[in-house]
Amino acid sequence: MNSAILTMDDFPSKNTPAIVDYLNEKKIKAIFFAIGRNIERYYEEAAYAVKNGMIVGNHSYSHPAFSSLPMAACIQEIESCERVLDKLYQDIGAKRTVRPFRFPYGDKGGENKAALQRYFRENGFHKVDDTQITYPWWKENGLDTDIDTFWTFDFMEYKIRPNSGFTRESVWERMHDANPELGAALFPRAMSQAPCLHEHKTNRVGLANAARVNTNVSKRHISLGAHQGSCAAAYGGVIDSGENNRHILLMHAHDETEEMLPEYYKVFIEHLLENGLTFEEPRFV
Repeated sequence: MNSAILTMDDFPSKNTPAIVDYLNEKKIKAIFFAIGRNIERYYEEAAYAVKNGMIVGNHSYSHPAFSSLPMAACIQEIESCERVLDKLYQDIGAKRTVRPFRFPYGDKGGENKAALQRYFRENGFHKVDDTQITYPWWKENGLDTDIDTFWTFDFMEYKIRPNSGFTRESVWERMHDANPELGAALFPRAMSQAPCLHEHKTNRVGLANAARVNTNVSKRHISLGAHQGSCAAAYGGVIDSGENNRHILLMHAHDETEEMLPEYYKVFIEHLLENGLTFEEPRFV
């Protein structure tokens, strides 16, 4: 049986209370990665999530690509969001016990990556416990030691937009992909000895240098290391069975998606539950 923790980026939004109510109904405790200026815009919605047991982490103040910023500007983005988060927790009388961070777009800062990881360690940020994530590519790309929170599966539901050609069915296909381009299979399947049918990249590129840009939705994610996102679940021609996998799932708190597909978060989470995936409470190290 596969298990997962749920993370949601770009929090908060107008539909945040509805998302929180649904998650609590299903007894799912999620990490919401917050954009500082979004909290300022939707302050009551953000407070609702904290009051109702969700974890809120730092997703920068204005959601820039960190590899495009000098180190000082990276720190300013992080600390500006930290101040907003500290005020939020203080205003509602809640203790802020953990401080997870996720880079916008998964962009870990380019040449500043090592300095940023050092900054997180020295300034009390918390790493999500990923000790049960055993995919080789997770360690090959240093994700097991990085403090920031990456993911093993991205629903990419943010691409559901007018005239995008990306629909609910596109997300279904991603969820049932036995050999995903980036990440690992969500659902169990029979072990296969079939070889990979697409070429593997062998050059070692950094996370920040493998960005793929979708200009239609202004959302960019980083392909992973040696494989540049190709067949991360397959090694030596043996495709991972998809059984007993641990995932960090990435969904997004976007009102634009809600307009296109009402209760989109419920649609996809229900499908996961129906197929036997269980959710675990996030733990930190």
